[in-house]
Amino acid sequence: MTALLDEPTAEGSDRARHARRVPDRWRLPLAVGVGVQVVLLAWWAAFYPGLTSYDSAAYVGQVTSGYWSSEHSVAYNALVWLALHVPGKLAVLTLGQTVLASAALAYTCTAMRALGARGRLTAPIALLIAVAPPTGAFVVYIWKDVPFTLCAVLVFAASVRLVARRAGRFDWWMLTLGMIGLGQFRNNGLGVALIAGLALIVAIRGRRLRLTVVTVVAVGLSLLCQLVVFPAIGIKQPAKSSVYSLNYHDVAVAYAAQPDLFGAADKAVMAQVTPLADWTRGGSNCYVSDQLVLAWNFDRPAAERVNDRLMEIWTKVAKKRPDLIAQARICRGHIAWSPFPGPAALNAYTWIASPAVTPKELYGVAAPGTPMASNPNRFALYSHPVSFKLRHAAEFWYNLSKTKQLDWLLFRGATWCYLAYAAIVLFARSRRMRAAYALAGTLVGFQLTVLAANPAPLYRYMVGPLFIAPFCLALLPARRQRAQERRG
Repeated sequence: MTALLDEPTAEGSDRARHARRVPDRWRLPLAVGVGVQVVLLAWWAAFYPGLTSYDSAAYVGQVTSGYWSSEHSVAYNALVWLALHVPGKLAVLTLGQTVLASAALAYTCTAMRALGARGRLTAPIALLIAVAPPTGAFVVYIWKDVPFTLCAVLVFAASVRLVARRAGRFDWWMLTLGMIGLGQFRNNGLGVALIAGLALIVAIRGRRLRLTVVTVVAVGLSLLCQLVVFPAIGIKQPAKSSVYSLNYHDVAVAYAAQPDLFGAADKAVMAQVTPLADWTRGGSNCYVSDQLVLAWNFDRPAAERVNDRLMEIWTKVAKKRPDLIAQARICRGHIAWSPFPGPAALNAYTWIASPAVTPKELYGVAAPGTPMASNPNRFALYSHPVSFKLRHAAEFWYNLSKTKQLDWLLFRGATWCYLAYAAIVLFARSRRMRAAYALAGTLVGFQLTVLAANPAPLYRYMVGPLFIAPFCLALLPARRQRAQERRG
């Protein structure tokens, strides 16, 4: 009996001895990376080959028809194209996203140690992010927003190392790649990169020139690709009716609020695009621009023809009543700054994607008679989970998280921004470390860019703070610990 009891003890000692062979600096990232990867693999297996949306089908349609447009992320389209040419197809892409997410969260946990945040707190935060449906399931979506968000996590983690004056070559590479990715995976992502970069430039002395170079390269590369490189290689620019759709909605909001601002000539131009009654109807809901620009009778070719004239109308309104334009932007950017959803009657609730099985018509993209309906690549988008029991469990967990009373906490990025700001301020004041305020740069970037240009209250536009802000809460114990050390 003694021998039997001693044997497991010996095995346990061997395992402990092997664990001690792992260098201290690798134990936390390895533990977090493996733990998060296991959880994300469960999401991946449940929703194999990945969760989809209208955009997912649009990506596949673009890259298999030869009609590439920079209206979507060209970088992500390229990843979709590559995935369609390897065994496993889109499942390889979503699997890669889980690996990147695991690595990014492990890197963040490691970076937080430089500011005194302990792994015993940051590791559970990383695991909770993987378990929570708004973030864990999000990673396996076929969406450009996934790599965009993970690039923001890399920028935040590298910023932590810079603020702590512990940044090495690897951290500078992560900052650079993360900021470039922000601009490449979402058209307005360069705004987040610019604001995060400016925050670091202002806060961190002695590294300002280098940070300026990184920021200029990231933002400049994004602009260069969008304006020069992509058109040169045959990638079509977004249609004017897409680029200026938010301006059209600004005009509609102003028209609904004060129609006497518009002369007969203005109304004649507007009527060429859609009846004036529709401009009023679209402008009466300032939360959603889609009610105007995606309506069935909104004539996009006509909007293309008279776009310059419509922009003249917008400019006139902006000069006479800039408050109306500002109100439209603040209202439409509600998801960026409000912890709580708006009126459901105005479709201002938090728009959350559904984990339902991918429909046969691919959200209308593969409707009968469309080119996608006969495209064999459409089959790569259809769901076939590894285990239906796992799928049902994942759907239950996901749908449970959509309980309306939990919306403000689980799906509103603004809530977490404000919690993070409070934690950063308390930490910076306690440590007397002004540079720590730069940690808010990425979060402020999310809020300002979404506030400036946002079509509807989709939660995914503010999902980045759901990944980043929880780590900021780990600064609170670090703040108290350093205060106790000073008193001692």
